[in-house]
Amino acid sequence: MPANLTFDTLKAAVDQGEIDTVLACIVDMQGRLMGKRFHARHFIDGGYEETHCCNYLLATDMEMQTVQGYAATGWEAGYGDYVMKPDLSTLRRTPWLEATALVMCDLLDHHTHAEIPHSPRAILKRQIARAEAHGLRPFMATELEFFIFEQGFDQLWDTNYQGLQTLGRFNVDYAIYGTSKEEALMRAVRNGLYGAGIPVENSKGEAEAGQEEINIRYSDALDTADMHAITKNGIKEMAHAQGRAVTFMAKYHHDRAGSSSHVHQSLWTLDGKPAFYDPEAEHGMSQMMRHYMAGLLAHAADMTYFLAPYVNSYKRFVVGMFAPTKSVWSLDNRTAGFRVCGEHSKAVRVECRIGGADLNPYLAMAALLAAGLDGIEKKLELEPVFSGDLYQAKGAREIPKTLRDAADLLQNSVFLRGALGDDVVAHYHRAAQWELEEQCRVVTDWELRRGLERA
Repeated sequence: MPANLTFDTLKAAVDQGEIDTVLACIVDMQGRLMGKRFHARHFIDGGYEETHCCNYLLATDMEMQTVQGYAATGWEAGYGDYVMKPDLSTLRRTPWLEATALVMCDLLDHHTHAEIPHSPRAILKRQIARAEAHGLRPFMATELEFFIFEQGFDQLWDTNYQGLQTLGRFNVDYAIYGTSKEEALMRAVRNGLYGAGIPVENSKGEAEAGQEEINIRYSDALDTADMHAITKNGIKEMAHAQGRAVTFMAKYHHDRAGSSSHVHQSLWTLDGKPAFYDPEAEHGMSQMMRHYMAGLLAHAADMTYFLAPYVNSYKRFVVGMFAPTKSVWSLDNRTAGFRVCGEHSKAVRVECRIGGADLNPYLAMAALLAAGLDGIEKKLELEPVFSGDLYQAKGAREIPKTLRDAADLLQNSVFLRGALGDDVVAHYHRAAQWELEEQCRVVTDWELRRGLERA
């Protein structure tokens, strides 16, 4: 589903006084929207051509610290500018913000106007172009899980995130009565996103108190990544407007289930035929799909960082909590890292269940697509299917246990260096290093409670 404004309809809406603000947005390393609020008149009179931002936006951490050690920028280079180039095909209304439209931007070099190679949108676009060179078009969808809290963001900040109380008090997985308590926010979310041209299919209660899931119709990979980023930002804004808070942390409390972002993937021919479907083949999986799945499995460990980018991400991989612990494939089995959905139908696809709700969708999709295409290009053979309780499977391929393990695999990956480029791998390895350095520096509540008196 395309965004719901053309440049001409935007101009008409501005002339009629319906829109007075345009958000020009890029995506940072963490998958968040960054950018500027334009007066709509200035945007349509010339601002739509390009604007600028500081290049530190692709070299900061979650708290916007100016992290050193990146080759692309730093104090020694003076933190210069990037060009923000609006992609006018992404123009859309944002109904939850009064009289406001939004456009996604690509990041370009200030001097050459070439795309910044380590920008998340550019990384994904390169893998899409690689697929198209094979006559294929990748389609994807993400399922986002998150928790809703009674308190608002400002209140939680002021109390140092103590006394968190979810809006729901008990497990309301698929429950209609239970999720009715959260409906004031979730109805606004569904309708607000749909009004922004994001084709919401449904929302549902998830398998933990106060947890919800939002499901959006599949689309081409770049559109899906854009919608994912806008959805997270929009849900936070709509929650804030109602005095609530939400979190997309992979694991906000050790006693609670984590929040995932499953990624559904399929390839279609350029003339619109499902390349993963073969009605004569086992499970309806074409040979191409089998090669693609084999690529995902072959490179699962190397690309884990792009599915689980923070220290906290790895606390989600717990036996019995519906997050996988094994990077193997299975049929309609929620204990597997990779699940085949829609077998024996043209909707047959692979669902990656490894990623958390904290992933950057552009990076995750790019890594998954690169791995699958490598399997197709090398005609990798698919290993036998796993079945049963994969938490207990002996000898099955494990998901890396920690960010340190995943960072080492990223740094040493010949595959990722070839697919994404040495500079991209080095850039995101530095991000992982910084996360680990900060973890080692900070004294946690757990350490204080455990050792203050008893050490």
